[in-house]
Amino acid sequence: MTNTVHEPSEQALIQLLTPEGERRSHAEYDSYIQDVDAEMLRGFFRDMALTRRFDQEATALQRQGQLALWVPLRGQEAAQIGSGRATRANDYIFPTYREHGVALTRNVDFPQMLRIFRGISNGGWDPRENNFHMYTMVLAAQMPHATGYAMGVQRDQAGWDAERLEKDGTAVVAYFGDGSSTEGEVHESMVFAASFNSPVVFFCQNNQWAISVPFHVQSKVPLAERAAGYGFPGIRVDGNDVLAVLAVTRWALERARRGEGPVLIEAVTYRMSAHTTADDPTKYRMSADEEAWVARDPLLRLEKHLKDNDLADEVFFKQVAVDGDEMATRVREEAMAFPDPSLAQSFANVYAEAHPLIQEELKWHLEYEAGFADTTEEGATR
Repeated sequence: MTNTVHEPSEQALIQLLTPEGERRSHAEYDSYIQDVDAEMLRGFFRDMALTRRFDQEATALQRQGQLALWVPLRGQEAAQIGSGRATRANDYIFPTYREHGVALTRNVDFPQMLRIFRGISNGGWDPRENNFHMYTMVLAAQMPHATGYAMGVQRDQAGWDAERLEKDGTAVVAYFGDGSSTEGEVHESMVFAASFNSPVVFFCQNNQWAISVPFHVQSKVPLAERAAGYGFPGIRVDGNDVLAVLAVTRWALERARRGEGPVLIEAVTYRMSAHTTADDPTKYRMSADEEAWVARDPLLRLEKHLKDNDLADEVFFKQVAVDGDEMATRVREEAMAFPDPSLAQSFANVYAEAHPLIQEELKWHLEYEAGFADTTEEGATR
């Protein structure tokens, strides 16, 4: 293992809020956050805090055996809340498996998001209700879906004039991580989106690690620079700055809705926890690398800004904590009431119709299961 500590770089990053919570002006992007007042800022903080509290509770549920797996997002809250709050209700979102904060902005009920990780559902929510697609567990599989959906949007909106597109037009957001950026589906999706000038925003959360592979091994250049090869803009933004993420995503979505084609956003952030609960990051990254990012925690950054500018008092922060605990209690109660997953049901979900090989495998599985002793709560074998 190398002992090199890879310091977070600010070069070429769009940043409107420094790690110290100080507001920076930007000639191009300030206009995209002119409507952001104290109430909205407090709302962003609440969104991020609730998302982090949900993440903590879901992690605990997995550790206690209530979930088969969990995918943490700690450290990426600003990238998700900023981009999610930039979308409109008629925009369509294609997530990976980590966009819990984006889900909050689309009014997806937190407990329902745990169903897929409990193994009792292939989704957990109806994506048609909030234009937030089901989670995709296969790396980058959502990318062609997003581009294809955007191409369909183009056909639905064919003949619309510029005014109607700006007012009622739909854009698509495709989320992916730095790890999946090397997948062929990402390349193919961007080729098609560029060729057809489709209204899709490719939003990459570069959290520096593809499980155990550091970003500098995956790419020798910032991901945003790849966009030039496809012929559309690429933007590199401080992914721990909720204001900057909001601004650049709004810009990209407006551009897409106007029919000017795709944009690639690289939100530079850091995965402060494990890749999943099946992962141990201490095996492959240095504690000094993690400590270098602690000061850039997105929640601490916004909290400093709110406090230093008298935009929120202690009563507000205490209430957010209370709300988070109440939400976590509800999540736990609903999750504990979930039925036990049935492995036999998984056999029925493989094909639409009965399949002789699957039926044979199911028979073997049931016989295998029946071979185990069944014990009562008192421990007596029946």
